[in-house]
Amino acid sequence: MRKLYPSEKLILSRLIFPEPYDVLLDETGLPAGALRDDLITLINFRLIEVWQTEAVEINRATSYDSDHIESYTFRATATGLKKMRNE
Repeated sequence: MRKLYPSEKLILSRLIFPEPYDVLLDETGLPAGALRDDLITLINFRLIEVWQTEAVEINRATSYDSDHIESYTFRATATGLKKMRNE
């Protein structure tokens, strides 16, 4: 895998605990399109997991709709946290 971009490291650093898209958008200060692209890249490299909120529960999603990524919650995987620490 390639080195992480600074924006990807920033996102991973916010995902020790599950965080919804809106919180990531606010905390990172990234433009919505850049955040979306970085999230999809991190998902594809299995550095973050996608979670779906249903009523009062948050469950790991088996798939997600990239056109509506703002509807999901994200959390770094063990691999993602290790990658972030090693760079």
